[in-house]
Amino acid sequence: MVQITLPDGQKKEFVIKTSLSAIAKSISNSLFKKAVAGKIDGVLRDLSVCVEKDCDVEIITNSDQEGLEIIRHSFAHLVGHAVKQMYPDAKMAIGPVIEDGFYYDIEFDDALSESDLKKIESKINYLIKQNYDVVRQVVSPEEAFKVFNERNEDYKIQIIEDIPKNEVIALYHHQEYTDMCRGPHVPNTKFLRFFKLTKIAGAYWRGDSKNKMLQRIYGTAWNSRDDLNAYLKRIEEAKKRDHRKLGKSLDFFHFQDHAPGMVFWHPKGWELWMVVENYLRNVYKVSNFSEVKCPQIIDKSLWEKSGHWEHYQKYMFTTSSENRDYAIKPMNCPGHVQIFLSNLRSYKELPIRFGEFGSCHRNEPSGALHGLFRLRNFTQDDGHIFCTEDQIQAEVFSFTKQLQQVYKDFGFDEILYRLSTRPSERVGSDETWSRSENALAKALDAVGVDWTELKGEGAFYGPKIEYSLKDSLGRVWQCGTIQVDFNMPERLGAEYVNEDNSRQTPVLLHRAIVGSLERFIGILIENFGGALPVWLSPVQVGVASITSAQADFATSVVNGLKENGIRVIGDLRNEKISYKIREFSLSKIPYIIVIGEQEKINNSVSVRIRGGEKISSCKLDQLVSRIEKEVENLV
Repeated sequence: MVQITLPDGQKKEFVIKTSLSAIAKSISNSLFKKAVAGKIDGVLRDLSVCVEKDCDVEIITNSDQEGLEIIRHSFAHLVGHAVKQMYPDAKMAIGPVIEDGFYYDIEFDDALSESDLKKIESKINYLIKQNYDVVRQVVSPEEAFKVFNERNEDYKIQIIEDIPKNEVIALYHHQEYTDMCRGPHVPNTKFLRFFKLTKIAGAYWRGDSKNKMLQRIYGTAWNSRDDLNAYLKRIEEAKKRDHRKLGKSLDFFHFQDHAPGMVFWHPKGWELWMVVENYLRNVYKVSNFSEVKCPQIIDKSLWEKSGHWEHYQKYMFTTSSENRDYAIKPMNCPGHVQIFLSNLRSYKELPIRFGEFGSCHRNEPSGALHGLFRLRNFTQDDGHIFCTEDQIQAEVFSFTKQLQQVYKDFGFDEILYRLSTRPSERVGSDETWSRSENALAKALDAVGVDWTELKGEGAFYGPKIEYSLKDSLGRVWQCGTIQVDFNMPERLGAEYVNEDNSRQTPVLLHRAIVGSLERFIGILIENFGGALPVWLSPVQVGVASITSAQADFATSVVNGLKENGIRVIGDLRNEKISYKIREFSLSKIPYIIVIGEQEKINNSVSVRIRGGEKISSCKLDQLVSRIEKEVENLV
C-alpha cells in the first residue's frame, strides 16, 4: 500500500500503482469528470500515471490555470492529427504552448492560405466530436526512433537523437496519429472544445536561418465560449492599436530595409522619446544614480574577458580597424565596470550607482524583428549598482518602490512580481545564492507585494526579479528587472578596499525599469491607442484659424503657448475649418483651439478637448493653467 496526501492535508491509502485517474474517481465523481491531469510531489503528470510510493497528490481540473495550459498543449497535438489526415506528406516539428494559446511548426510541400487554415479548423472540430481517448505510451529512444522513422518524420528523429539513450520517451496516440511529448495531455478530446486557429507564419527549424523554413500554425484555446470570444475581441482591439500602424498614421516613426530592425524617428515621435527619456533621467537623479556614457565600439579583448565573446558572439555586430577586432556593444555592463575600475574604491563609497541611456546593437534574426518590440538597435534605461552583499536588500527595496511609482506615472497600476532562483548550472557558492535569494525575497515582502517564485529560472550568475505590467487590454509585458551578478565583477577584476584594508569583489546589481525605451514607447502607444496623456503627447495643442483674417491672432496664440512650454502646432492654411479639426483629431491631439473672428475680437479661444468636451470661450492663460496642472499631475 502507498499513502497519498491531498492538498487539504487528508491522507488516503491505495494499492501501489494506482493511477491518478483512479485516485480522482475515489475522491469524487465530479472531480473525476473534470480531471485533466495530476501532480505527484508537485510534478505535473498524466492521469494514466500511477503512484509508486508515499507522496503528495493534487488533481488538476480543466478550470485550473495549469489545466488550461494542458488543454492548449493538447490542442497543438490535435492540429497535428488534423494536418496529417489532410496532408499525409507533411512533416511535424514542434508544437508548444505559448501565452494564451499554442502553435505547431510543420513542413508542407506548398504554402498554406487562410482558406486552408479554415479547412484545418473544420477537421479539428470533426475530430473533437469523436470524443476519443488520448493514449500515453512510454518507450525507449530506440523504439521512438523506429516509430517516427517509419513515418518519415525527420524533425522528430532529430529531436530523439538529442535525447540521452537512458531516458524514456512518452508517445501520445490520437487514434492513428502518434506524437511525442513530455506531456501531460488531456485523457480525452471531450475537454477540447473552444478554440480558434488564428494565423500562419514562417519559422526556421530551431530558430536557425540556415535551416529550412517551416510553416507555423497559431491557435488559441479556452475553457468556455465566453472566454474565447472575449479573447478574440481583445485581439481585434489589439490590431486596431498596433503601434506600427499608429506610428505611421500619427507620423511618429517608420522602418525601412536600409536599416532592418532600426527606427527612423520623425519629429513628433522623437518628441515623445525625449519626454520619456527626460522623465527617466530625473529618476536617475532622485535615485542617486550618476549618469554615464560608454563607447559604442569596444575591443574584442574586453568581450572575451567578460565572457560575451564566447557565449554571445553570434548576436554581436563586429568590425575591425588597424588589425584590431571590435564589437558594437550588445549591453552596457562591461563598460560600467570599466568606469568602476578607473579609480580605487573604498567600502565607504558603496553603493556606487551608474545609469546610462545605452544604445545597444544585437544581431537578432530578421524573422524575429517586430516593430518597436524587437529591434537590432535599442536603448536601455540601464543602471548598475556596485554594492556589498549586506546592501542588496535595501537597494532592491528602493528600486522596487521607485519602479512602482514610474509605472503608476505612466498609467500602469497592476504589476506582477517574479523571483527567479538558482539554476542547476551556476557560479558562486550555495551559501551566497541563499543569502542573495533571501535578500530579494525580503525586499519584495518589505514592499508588501505578492510574488511568485520561478525555481531554477535565475541566470547562471545570480538570481533576479522580473517586473511585468498589465496594459489596458489585460496583456502582460515584462519590462523591469533587477539581477544579482556574482560573475562579471570577478571576471573583470572589480575590487574595493574593505574596512580591514583587504581587497573584496563587489556584488553587481543590473537594473532597468522600462528595459528598452523603444519597446516601452510601443507599449505606451498600444496601451493608450495612440491617445497619449497630455503630459506625454508630442503635440499637446493644435491651433486652427477659420480664415486667413485670423492668422495673426492665431500665430500669437501659438507663440504664447510655446512661451509657456506647451508643445503646439498651428494650422493657418486656407482650408475648411472642419478639415483642419479632423486632421488634428486623427492625430489624437488632446486640445484643439479654434480661432474665428469672435475669438479675435474678444482676445479669447474656443477649445475642443479630446473626448468630446468643448469650451466655447476662455482666456488663453486659463487654458495654459489647466494644461500645466495636467502636466504637473501626469495626466
